[in-house]
Amino acid sequence: MATNTTNDLKTGMALDLDGDLVQVVDFQHVKPGKGGAFVRTTLRNMRTGAVVDRTFRAGERVDRAFIEKREQQFLYRDGTDYVVMDNESYEQSNVSEIAMGDAANYLVENANITILKYGEEIIGTDLPASVELTVTETEPGLQGDRVSGARKPATLETGLVVQVPLFVEPNSKIKVDTRTGEYMTRA
Repeated sequence: MATNTTNDLKTGMALDLDGDLVQVVDFQHVKPGKGGAFVRTTLRNMRTGAVVDRTFRAGERVDRAFIEKREQQFLYRDGTDYVVMDNESYEQSNVSEIAMGDAANYLVENANITILKYGEEIIGTDLPASVELTVTETEPGLQGDRVSGARKPATLETGLVVQVPLFVEPNSKIKVDTRTGEYMTRA
């Protein structure tokens, strides 16, 4: 495991602090007029999602964690787990609902996702910025209801409910932003 100093911290960097796997959300290097410099950080626990603020002395050594990213294909759901297959070795593995996180709202069978692994432990997923999903049910837009920017709820094939414009009909494909969970455009 490589060690870095707190002066080398970057947003998104993964660290192994006291057995906890954390990701740097934000950091600020502070040099007060009196006393030594320090680094104020906001860290997110990659296993639980908890966010904590922590202050380090400038130059303090921290262990960097190497997160492996593997391109995998989502095959099917098995109870509460998600079965994925490695695109290179064709090895199948189960991913827990907790490790899958919000990605479960955007996954359809045979979709490609990036699995984040720390050693042999699956700790999360990376999704593309947007995905195309099919609308399974939505109410029809009413004639004369043409208020600018009017929206209605639509249920997607994954069970996710998003607000869509009135012209969107059942069985149409739409693009959804995976970061915000909002409708983007028709596909």
